[in-house]
Amino acid sequence: MPAPLMTIATGTDLPARADVVVIGGGIVGTSIAYYLARSGVSVVLLEKGRIGAEQSSRNWGWCRQQNRDARELPMATKSLELWDALAAEIGEDAGFRRCGLTYLSDDESEIAGWAKWRDFAITQGVRTAMLTPQEAAERGRATAKAWKGGVFSQDDGIADPSRAAPVLALGVIKYGGVVLQECAARGVELSAGRVSGVVTEKGTIATSQVVVAGGAWASSFCHQLGVGMPQASTRSTILSVGPGAAGDIPPALHTKDVSITARGDGGWTLAVSGRAQLDPTPQNIRYAKAFLPMFTRRWGNLSAGSLQGWGWKHETRRIWKLDRPTPMERARILDPKPNRAIAQDTLARARKLLPGLSANPVQATWAGYIDSTPDGVPVIGPVDKIPGLMIAAGFSGHGFGIGPGAGLLVAQMLTGQATFVDPANYRLERFAKASWGKVSEF
Repeated sequence: MPAPLMTIATGTDLPARADVVVIGGGIVGTSIAYYLARSGVSVVLLEKGRIGAEQSSRNWGWCRQQNRDARELPMATKSLELWDALAAEIGEDAGFRRCGLTYLSDDESEIAGWAKWRDFAITQGVRTAMLTPQEAAERGRATAKAWKGGVFSQDDGIADPSRAAPVLALGVIKYGGVVLQECAARGVELSAGRVSGVVTEKGTIATSQVVVAGGAWASSFCHQLGVGMPQASTRSTILSVGPGAAGDIPPALHTKDVSITARGDGGWTLAVSGRAQLDPTPQNIRYAKAFLPMFTRRWGNLSAGSLQGWGWKHETRRIWKLDRPTPMERARILDPKPNRAIAQDTLARARKLLPGLSANPVQATWAGYIDSTPDGVPVIGPVDKIPGLMIAAGFSGHGFGIGPGAGLLVAQMLTGQATFVDPANYRLERFAKASWGKVSEF
């Protein structure tokens, strides 16, 4: 069944024009539209299905600085500040709280890696506390076992994936933007090589600026314009169990065997970090060489998937016609089938690690497609060959926590404001360089 999701009411009338049209109503798209609306920009947010219905409601809900790539860390830090302010600004709670994230391990090399990241984090003003075996045992007392060490990232936190994107969309409306659900963007119109409009299933919106924030759909959408964006999706299976637990379980706990997160309803989300399946699609076959280094590093956690990814057509290489229904209208919400064996194994791992969860019934099991780039860092920035076109996608499973920061960054770029971080590291053109496949140590 789909992941839980807050339902909101939005408009139905298609505006004739807008300063900016944002395509994609996930956490990134809603954040972009929100900060544009707050800046007084005329913005329309288009979502082919429901706001937040794809990966933005199917993730853990972690909002972390801990273990971030150096290029993403400034966005993660800024995002925490922005998450703090959302409830007061919008008048709706996105479920954010700075509860801290607890990492426990018996692997000395893993602990050493965390310590190395801590040394780097100190230079960036980020607080991370390494845990001694005694401190790890105390924080992980619900596991009733000894640990060699761990990390507590005290300033990090969690938000509610079922509410976050819908709440941001309500914020867009509050500050004068337009949000349309069940309205797919079919393509972009160009005049003299520049963006001049967005063609939707309900008509055309005149605009000079478009942001493609379509998550797993972004690369195939860009392909329609002759823009190559290396992106491949993996399918992740997650489940939740009901409220209640014996023992003092941290709100957000990571171990190599299983990770758990407290849900807004009192239940728990269970997942295995990095574990996913690779469904063959025309697009990931096209970019297979580009992703080989990443998939090789992750091979222990990746397994062969099924042909359902091919059937969803979110990674098609075909060119669609703008006067006919597109694959996005045939699959308004990507709702892939979870892997039953992975779900059962995840549940068994959680109950073994945390006996206090042994009586909690399974509430729901779901899957989602995580859009990735070859270096695990998102693409954020303009497309040089098409003035007026910008991409904000490929967040590689990190988009939920840094969504607000990414949204603010795009809004600052579009309005000519000074940006809080240099956007050069996120440009699409980096993949044309020989070093594209390298991932930053941090």
